[in-house]
Amino acid sequence: MSDHATQAGLAMHALTVQALNVQLGEREVLRQLSLQIPRGRWTAIVGPNGAGKSTLLRALAGMRASNQKQSGDVFLQGRKLADWNGRERAKALAWLGQNQPVSADMAVYDVVMLGRLPHQGWLAPASSADRQAVEQALKRTHAWDWRQRSIGQLSGGERQRVLLARALAVQASTLLMDEPLANLDPPHQTDWMLTARSLVQQGMTVVSVLHELSFALLADEIIVMQAGQVTHQGSCSDPASHAALEAVFEHRIQVRELDGLWLALPRLR
Repeated sequence: MSDHATQAGLAMHALTVQALNVQLGEREVLRQLSLQIPRGRWTAIVGPNGAGKSTLLRALAGMRASNQKQSGDVFLQGRKLADWNGRERAKALAWLGQNQPVSADMAVYDVVMLGRLPHQGWLAPASSADRQAVEQALKRTHAWDWRQRSIGQLSGGERQRVLLARALAVQASTLLMDEPLANLDPPHQTDWMLTARSLVQQGMTVVSVLHELSFALLADEIIVMQAGQVTHQGSCSDPASHAALEAVFEHRIQVRELDGLWLALPRLR
């Protein structure tokens, strides 16, 4: 296959991983992992603790720990992630991680405005487009009413909604989220799911690591991981995906349909 054809094939996907190996200190976390994440879809990454889910997501974002050794390639929209300059990549790829540090004294509005930095010139004031994006993101996450409050005054769930708003304010084509439902109560977990679906309807790509398996089954695609490798990737409605999910959790869960939705339930016997 020609280089042009290979490039075109890679560009069909939002993200492509080829033979990715990641070692943290002496521990091998990802081993010869390869996968493709489709554009304009919501892909959920699931698996037991220690499967390498968060490490994979950080690799997709181009983030490395100080003690991390990595080999293999990650492509964003058909280009090697390493070939993107920082500003370009920050516009195309937004990130919501776990326990992200934020100054407790910062106002909510200012925290969300940080998501607009890739779009702003050096020391340039916020534009009307920046202000509009921040307002839209805060309203979308039901955080607009607290825009003048400091982050330190918020609960864990409220803080998580502000950080989601910051990621949304980037208006990137691909959004990566690591445990986005952490600290959210059930109504706001539902709001997050509806937001993810809405973003996909607008053409964005959403990739989320989730422990909440029933929410993961609401995605378009599911990636099942175990011991640093992908054991299955497919549609969330595919019986093979359900079988892979049950297997990776040692058949202690069962996937069942209720009112047209797939749910992951505990297997009690």
